[in-house]
Amino acid sequence: MSDITLEVQSREETGKNANRRLRATGLIPAVVYGGDLDPVAIQVDRRTLHDLFKQTGGENAVFLLKLAGTDQKRHSMVRELTIDPITRQVIHIDFLRVLMTEKVKVQVPINLEGTPVGVKNEGGVLDFITREVEVECLPGDIPQTLELDVSDLEIGSHCEVKDLEVPAGVELMVELDKVIVAVAHSRVATEVEEAEAEAAEAGLLEVEEAEPELIGRAAEDEAEEED
Repeated sequence: MSDITLEVQSREETGKNANRRLRATGLIPAVVYGGDLDPVAIQVDRRTLHDLFKQTGGENAVFLLKLAGTDQKRHSMVRELTIDPITRQVIHIDFLRVLMTEKVKVQVPINLEGTPVGVKNEGGVLDFITREVEVECLPGDIPQTLELDVSDLEIGSHCEVKDLEVPAGVELMVELDKVIVAVAHSRVATEVEEAEAEAAEAGLLEVEEAEPELIGRAAEDEAEEED
C-alpha cells in the first residue's frame, strides 16, 4: 500500500476564537495523539483533505502526516471527525498515531453484492441488519469494505458473519453466527397471509357453532320415533 501523504502545519493558537479564525481561512484545526506521546495541535488544508477523502473513501484511511518545513513524518488514522450540523463541513479532526507493524482494531463496512432470489422472484424484502463489523489487522491490510454475495438468498434464509469474504491477515472480532442480512416476506404478503389465516379461523368457528343445531334436530327425530 502506498502512503497517502498529508502535509500539516503546527498550530500555535488554540481555543474557540482561534479555531473560528482558522476555519475562515480554509484550514481545519486538528490534534494528533496516541503512541505514548503528548498530543500535538496541528492544522490541515480543508480542500486538500477533502480531495484525499474522495480518493481513499476517508474511513479507515492511513495517512502519513508530514509536518511542513521539517522531516518529521508519522502514520496516523482519523479517529474522530467533528461535523458542523448546519454547514455539514468538517470543523475538527482527531488523528491517532499508528505503527505499520502493530495491529489495530477498526470497523469495516459491509458491501452487498447481487440481488437475492427471494427478492427478485419471490416478492420478499431484504433486511440489512449488520452493516459493519470490527476487524483486527495491520494498518496496511485494512480492507475498504468486506464483500458478501446475497444472490442465492431465498425467503426465510440469511447470511452470517462467517459468510463474509475476509482477506488474508484480517481477523474478525465479532461472533461468527451474528446475522448480517436476511430475506423475509414483504409486509403486504405477510398481511395477506394473516388475513387468510383469520378468515380460515373464522370459518372453523362457524362450523363449530353449527354443530349444536344438527345435534338438536337429531334429538327431536329420536323423540318422535319413541312416540
